[in-house]
Amino acid sequence: MSKQSIIEGVTADQLRDPADFPQFSVGDTIDVHVRIIEGDKERVQVYQGVLIAERGRGVNRTITVRRIVANEGVERIFPLHSPRIAKIEVVRRGDARRAKLYFLRSRVGKARRLRDQRRGLKHTS
Repeated sequence: MSKQSIIEGVTADQLRDPADFPQFSVGDTIDVHVRIIEGDKERVQVYQGVLIAERGRGVNRTITVRRIVANEGVERIFPLHSPRIAKIEVVRRGDARRAKLYFLRSRVGKARRLRDQRRGLKHTS
């Protein structure tokens, strides 16, 4: 038995069920519902943005979500199998021809928009 298969066996119980999340891909606009604990209170905060990168596999799988707040780009990296993520919803499907959309960092204004997956339509956000 290889080291990798031993590690995967140990971390298998920490993985979330794939049915917890919808099918999403790079370029989609998604809502990430994050559990926030403040003192003894817990609330859910929604972080909406464009999925610009996915990396890792298994328990180390992460997604990078970018949004614009007060004309500043804010990116957050979420571990997919974290118990802090309540759920993920796909708001809009974007058409991306690349695996990583880091080029969006340098875009300003309407050039920041991605084409909708239904060809020819652009979304506003």
